[in-house]
Amino acid sequence: MNWEQLLSLKRFGDTEKRPRIAQDETRLGFDVDFDRIIFSSAFRSLQDKTQVIPLSDTDFVHTRLTHSLEVSVVGRTLGRRVGKVLLERHPNLVNLGYTFNDFGAIVAAASVTHDIGNPPFGHSGEKAIGEYFKTGNGAKYKEQLSAKEYQDLIDFEGNANGFKILTESREGISGGLRLSYATLGAFLKYPKESLPKKPTDHIVDKKYGFFQSEKTEFLDVAEELGLKAKSKEENSFYRHPLAYLVEAADDICYTIIDFEDGINLGLIDEDYALEYMSKLITGINRDKYYALKHTKDRTAYLRAIAISALIEEAIEIFLNNEKSILNGSFDKSLLDKCKYEAQINDIIKISVAKIYKSKEVVEKEVAGYRIIADLLHVFVSALNNKFDGSQSNYDKLVLNLLPLEYQNETSILYHRIMSVCTYVSTMSDSYAIRTHKKLTGNII
Repeated sequence: MNWEQLLSLKRFGDTEKRPRIAQDETRLGFDVDFDRIIFSSAFRSLQDKTQVIPLSDTDFVHTRLTHSLEVSVVGRTLGRRVGKVLLERHPNLVNLGYTFNDFGAIVAAASVTHDIGNPPFGHSGEKAIGEYFKTGNGAKYKEQLSAKEYQDLIDFEGNANGFKILTESREGISGGLRLSYATLGAFLKYPKESLPKKPTDHIVDKKYGFFQSEKTEFLDVAEELGLKAKSKEENSFYRHPLAYLVEAADDICYTIIDFEDGINLGLIDEDYALEYMSKLITGINRDKYYALKHTKDRTAYLRAIAISALIEEAIEIFLNNEKSILNGSFDKSLLDKCKYEAQINDIIKISVAKIYKSKEVVEKEVAGYRIIADLLHVFVSALNNKFDGSQSNYDKLVLNLLPLEYQNETSILYHRIMSVCTYVSTMSDSYAIRTHKKLTGNII
């Protein structure tokens, strides 16, 4: 892979190249990507989607929106710092007009979208959709779908749904948000389809990155960017190099900030903060730490130092492995290769035990399973009954609640089902609960 091709400013529908040197420096194409994402309704719904603590009654716990914004800040720094060195290594990029800010803008835009396809109720939302089609009422559709289409459903993936949201055309709107291909490439952490599932231990095979409904769009992006094919028969490719920085920004933020949330909520004893952070970072000024009066201030101090240390580590690993990243042989995440791997895993283990499996989290996830299954069943049944000509009065009423852009009347069952899945996935936690109450007659 080569950087000139990887930094493509092309957007869906373009018939000519967009040379970097011809860009308006006051509003670069990569900056436009970020702006379009921020103003999109899909991004706006993240303000009421679970990050770790579902439907928390406190006002300082992270949502998907605050998490995504923080990941974009870290991603921008990673991109700029890496870009500065890459321009020194590849002076031809300077001649073409690229600056280190371009790298930062691409990584920031891809980072701020990294959770845009996640359903309500956290990662359990993905599992709830999958379970509905694997063991729930949706299992009856298996024989009517191809193996890959059915796998898309039973292993519903927020990353693939994000790519769908970013690229899906609607009536009068071609190419979704029409982001640059460079940003879309950096967004694609898992540039493969749902089958075969985890064929190797390479990081790109951990999950999948696009549904069958967006295969054409994905292959167009991969070709334009010159992504190296891993298996053309299986539509599998190696990552856009900047996807490693997007992943690192996310890993850094959720590792440290979820831990911080757990301490601030009282789920993790504050003594763990200094103990575990001291193993991760050096240079803690203990006098300054103990001089801070409030727990939130002390944990914020440790968080800032820890994030800074991990940023430096991710940058060094990326730059030291640029060649292997470009040829596809770098097979782990950046943080999996860092000297703090053991310390990071220790923090994640305590977060799993104290936060992710806390009673509050588990109770809300259980409720989310039921809510999502019911929503899928009612809307998918109503849409299919309308197509089959067996629509009841109840179905007609239900479809009045389904926005027109999701009432896909195609003869292809897979596309009708995916329309409903996308609609449910775009719901915020609260909106999913309110809609469920309406559908179950609990309107009081």
